[in-house]
Amino acid sequence: MAPQGKLDLDPDLVHRARALAARAAEPVIRMARTHTTVSVERALLRIAGLAGADAAGRPWVNHLTDAVRDQVGLEHGVALPVWDAVLRGPYRSAADLAQAAARGQARFRLPAGPGAQAARDAARRAARSGIARIDRRRAERDRMLAEVGDPPRPWIYLIVATGDIYEDIPQAQAAAREGADVVAVIRSTGQSLLDFVPEGATREGYAGTYATQENFRLMRAALDDVSRELGRYVRLTNYASGLCMPEIAALAGLERLDMMLNDCMYGIIFRDINPRRTFIDQRFSRQVHARAGITINTGEDNYLTTADAVEAAHTVVVSQLLNERFGHEAGLSDAQLGLGHAFEIDPSLPESFRLELAHAQLVRELFPDAPLKYMPPTKHMTGNIFAGYLLDAFFNLAGVMTGQSIILIGMMTEGIHTPWLSDRDLALENVRYVRDACGGLAEDFVPRPDGLVARRARQVLGESVELLERVERDGLLTAIAEGTFGVTRRPSDGGKGLDGVVPRAEGYFNPAIEILDDEDPHAVHTEEVPA
Repeated sequence: MAPQGKLDLDPDLVHRARALAARAAEPVIRMARTHTTVSVERALLRIAGLAGADAAGRPWVNHLTDAVRDQVGLEHGVALPVWDAVLRGPYRSAADLAQAAARGQARFRLPAGPGAQAARDAARRAARSGIARIDRRRAERDRMLAEVGDPPRPWIYLIVATGDIYEDIPQAQAAAREGADVVAVIRSTGQSLLDFVPEGATREGYAGTYATQENFRLMRAALDDVSRELGRYVRLTNYASGLCMPEIAALAGLERLDMMLNDCMYGIIFRDINPRRTFIDQRFSRQVHARAGITINTGEDNYLTTADAVEAAHTVVVSQLLNERFGHEAGLSDAQLGLGHAFEIDPSLPESFRLELAHAQLVRELFPDAPLKYMPPTKHMTGNIFAGYLLDAFFNLAGVMTGQSIILIGMMTEGIHTPWLSDRDLALENVRYVRDACGGLAEDFVPRPDGLVARRARQVLGESVELLERVERDGLLTAIAEGTFGVTRRPSDGGKGLDGVVPRAEGYFNPAIEILDDEDPHAVHTEEVPA
């Protein structure tokens, strides 16, 4: 076969890399298909419409799931015991039942015979109603895009998160007016380690704003307003990671978010969440994202904050190939795979920019239809704000030259403190200048076949295949335990959340998974679905 693209990549080697990634991913996919978690079961209840919390802030979905687990276990899922109890009464709804469970007054059983069928039918109706709402929100996005138009790529991605949702909203609208195409509301420090989702609008986050359904609703409405004002659709991003990954994914679908950071490897490596728990949670959350038309952002860029960006470049590619396989299996299309990578090579290294171009172009050619998310320099940002501003401009240039899809803007002072609003304005000015001045430079950038850029890209691809051979042989969970990604070692029996993992018994029933497994998310739902 002839070489392809600008880098003369060997298509047989590319095909082998994907085949190895698929084989390495398969045992983890089987594990995810044969286990559930407390968060997957709570996500079903949220999709079915159960919301709210007690006076202390403990969500009703937590009360209900814990009560079912204590009395009959979760091996068969939460659906049969819950809807059986609702049908037997005296409860009018799952919310009434949850409140009774919180008082210790509800009794659950695993129904059999006609009672089991009635519970199944009721649970399916509730789940289908919630998924129909997700379908309607997806159709809303389609209509908004038709109404106001889509901005050209690369999209400018900017973070806004003060801790106070009512302060975030005007800042997000101001950022959109200054050129941001994607607004990311990062979560309050430590939320990924909470085994519950906070309720309501919040004003007390630290270094971020809590991800809640009400916060999602408020910010989406505000960005819709500014989208109509500006005549271009402004996307909203949050984080579906941590111990509540499936629940946050469900809430994002219900409230029409557009992108979600969704990569269990981030939680494993950087938050010490148990690998098995988070791979199981990841599959369900990505099924929801596929249905909702949400683009995921993966976190390979984080590896390069702890590992050397040159020596570990191939680990980024390996992870991207694995994420591609996991995403496809969960129903995500290539257009929803916002695979991550980053501009993190030490700028003092000779030819550092050429090496960055090699890595960025390699990823672009390996995933030509994916909306790649390119992350700015952070690891080597110092107190020299002038050097930082120049480094950010080089990052923006690399993004334009290699046709990246989403560019997260860098801030010149982020190496020394939380950036000022004026720094954000300067960063937006920087990326706007490069994007406008360079235009279609990607079509003119063609590396010399025997030059450093092409040779380095082919080297990284070769190293990626070698690593994938080892991962396929020894197992992905073993590779993670050995510190293959991001240096940090995370054994499969360690970390937080393992006690929330439950093997599925024969007859396990989750109507949301049943619907998401059986229906093609891309065959639905550009038209509004009746409530």
